[in-house]
Amino acid sequence: MFNLQGKTALVTGTSGGLGQAMAVGLAEAGANVVAVSSSGSAAAVGQIRGLGREAEDLQADLSRLDELGDVFERAASRFGGIDILVNNAGIIRRTPAAQHSREDWQAVIDLNLNAVFYLSQLAGAHMIERGSGKIVNIASMLSFQGGINVPGYTASKHAVAGLTKALANEWASKGIQVNAIAPGYMETNNTAPILADEARYRSITERIPAGRWGTPDDLKGPVVFLASSASDYLNGHVLCVDGGWLAR
Repeated sequence: MFNLQGKTALVTGTSGGLGQAMAVGLAEAGANVVAVSSSGSAAAVGQIRGLGREAEDLQADLSRLDELGDVFERAASRFGGIDILVNNAGIIRRTPAAQHSREDWQAVIDLNLNAVFYLSQLAGAHMIERGSGKIVNIASMLSFQGGINVPGYTASKHAVAGLTKALANEWASKGIQVNAIAPGYMETNNTAPILADEARYRSITERIPAGRWGTPDDLKGPVVFLASSASDYLNGHVLCVDGGWLAR
């Protein structure tokens, strides 16, 4: 049920970190991958091809919303269609709410939410015609909590969780499963400021029941599950991969 042989996945935000790991994980399960990022995905594509899978490095700025149709068409034409969409690309801007600029707010909302909706809309129409498909959105612990100094990011990730449920309601009867992964504290570029703050890093680690931060490889299994037929009756779910953070 976890075999993705013959499937094609479109994964965004694959220049490194979580996106790269999930793209490689899908390839390890048998999928071909179109890797999309604004700065290129050479490392991910190299690993995928090393596994004997096909991969395409598609460079695009997903915050340019008017260009998303062209991005999706280029991705779909590469391997004859898209079976799996993983909406991972995102940014975070850390500023206290009282000083959070309009530019920072809009940049975060455009990439973290608007691009997710429009790519999902394009993929959804494509998958409805094909009669099946999987969409996996990347949410966050801040889909449930408020965070500090990240109002735009928190708003966008709450919205991603809601959007996941809304799309699942419409498309489950069409053979399309829309779900999300909410990573906990992960060691990535986005969390570099926290990793550099020894006191805060220690206090967070002490609160995680697993006793450690997550790594990008910790998302490989969850994304394969949600992209495979093993999750055919799972709809509108936000899967927390957080070492037990929310359970504490």
